[in-house]
This record gives sequence, structure tokens and C-alpha cells, in this order.
Amino acid sequence: MHSVAWIEAQVGRREGDSDLSTKDHLRIHLDTCVYNRPFDDQSQPRIWLETLAFSVIMQMIEDKSVVLTASSVVSYENSVNPDEVARNWVARCTALADENQHLDVRIRERAEELEQEGFKALDALHVACAEAAGCDTFVTCDDRLIKR
Repeated sequence: MHSVAWIEAQVGRREGDSDLSTKDHLRIHLDTCVYNRPFDDQSQPRIWLETLAFSVIMQMIEDKSVVLTASSVVSYENSVNPDEVARNWVARCTALADENQHLDVRIRERAEELEQEGFKALDALHVACAEAAGCDTFVTCDDRLIKR
């Protein structure tokens, strides 16, 4: 996936759980841009490939071969999207989440640390939520976030 500009960053690994293949299920958190990728210009090869990868991930979620965590940050970002069709799509996708991470003081503090390292506020909150949820993988197609 990295070759099509997706990021796969290991976050929140549980102690003694260094081999992903030994887990019952991979825990993933998707950035808001991933959910919205199908609404971007599909004539661009990178975007088409990222949309295809997103489709595969969604199939894995539906098959229960991976655990999807959503967050109140994704919900917030989605709520301010002016595109009603996209907003409804993202809401349906996130409804498949097995868990929903809500913001708390610990997440806010971690996000502030990440901001100090140069992350944008929403990106920092996404990463902090993924860490707090114990996710193995955080997926984004945001180039700026990938560079961080």
C-alpha cells in the first residue's frame, strides 16, 4: 500500500505483541480522507488505487477479518462536510466500526504533544485516538501526515 501513498504506521502496539500475524485480528483506524477517497477524481491512477485499497479494507471489515475503530474526531470531521452524499457514505462506513474512541483528557494531552512535533490539530487527534484505541495500523492518504 505504501507505493500508492497510503501510510501504514504501527501505533499503540500491545506489549508482547510484536508479530501482527499472531493476533486474533488486526486493529485499524482510518483517517477521514480515506473514507472520502471514493468521491475524489478517479481518473487519477493514485486516487483510483487508493479507492481500490479502501474497498478491500472495507471488505475485510465486513468479513470481520480486521477490527475497525472509529472516533469522535472522524464523526466531527464528517459532520462538517458540506457534501451530503459523502457525509451519509462516511456515516454508513463508520457504523461498521467495532469500537468508537471518544476524546478524553489523555487523548487531548497526547494530541497536544503531537502538535508540538508539527502535526496539524485534527491529524494529531486522529493519531492520538488510534493510539488510545490500541490500533495496530493507522491508514491515511494525506501526504502531509504521511511525511510527519
